[in-house]
Amino acid sequence: MAINVGKDYGALKKVGGNFEPFSNQGKFVKESRDRYHFSFSDAELWQIKTPDLYIVYGDISFKQRQIYFRPTNDLPDMVKLRFTLSGNGTIYNAVNKQHYIFSSNQQNIIYMPELDGTGEYDTDSNYRFFEVHFAKDKFLQLAENSTRALQVLADHLDAGRYSQMAEQNLPISWAMQNCMQEILNCTYTEGLRLLFIESKCTELLVLQAEAFESDVFKNENSPPQSAYDKDCIYHARDYLIQNIQQPPSVAQLAKVCGINEFKLKKGFKGLFDKSIFGYLSDHKLNYARQLLLEGIPIKAVAFQLGYSSVQHFSNAFRKKFAVQPGKVRV
Repeated sequence: MAINVGKDYGALKKVGGNFEPFSNQGKFVKESRDRYHFSFSDAELWQIKTPDLYIVYGDISFKQRQIYFRPTNDLPDMVKLRFTLSGNGTIYNAVNKQHYIFSSNQQNIIYMPELDGTGEYDTDSNYRFFEVHFAKDKFLQLAENSTRALQVLADHLDAGRYSQMAEQNLPISWAMQNCMQEILNCTYTEGLRLLFIESKCTELLVLQAEAFESDVFKNENSPPQSAYDKDCIYHARDYLIQNIQQPPSVAQLAKVCGINEFKLKKGFKGLFDKSIFGYLSDHKLNYARQLLLEGIPIKAVAFQLGYSSVQHFSNAFRKKFAVQPGKVRV
């Protein structure tokens, strides 16, 4: 589906193709691969269309962090299965005043009938995504009598309310990755190709619904945290960041914050979806990237954030952002 994008609202470019209704005769599956070269980005889009589905795989290199979106007049009413394969981005939709966060290896299901707003993306690594858009009526048909989580989403869709499967995205599983590859590498023709693609897109929906249902069940069966425990854990997070150069051990952190080690580790994982030192590592590297963008030398950044050596810092940075710290640019 097409959308207008640009470096500002005065220089919008149309990206993607029109979603034209299928006739009763002719091809069952339409496919196109297009490349775009703009001042703000280079992009390659692989689009697959069927009567009830629109599938797109995108690989984008952004040349500036912020871009602007405006809708086109031919946007059909569809539900989006969203998979962010690499890179990170945030979209603000001014229509419903909602932020949508897209992180590497994360997935969600989104109903966004109109997009008019801005996006912010990393410029130091390619942003790759895979989307399956179901026609709204088809999605409602599939969601009927399915999982509780999917039915709740379907109720919002049926009422025309902007919605997503959950506030927090979930990881993309190996089975989902495999399903996407099978769709892109399908060698069947015409009727069999349509049947195969439709079955694989339904399988992706099932895998997502199962993942979100399991996540809801897991959270409902986890012991609730007291307000005191939560305060202690947030204090632990803040203390950890304040002592980023010489972080305390888990035992020291628990003592400082007035909570036992077990509750601290379990509660930290529950609130922030990361282990204590996984969270600290992510925070340090994100802060390091900010310092590098401000022009601070690599050696000074490594020292300031408490890394044992520049080499250790460089290895950790490259593992997270897929680029050497020396290649970070504004």
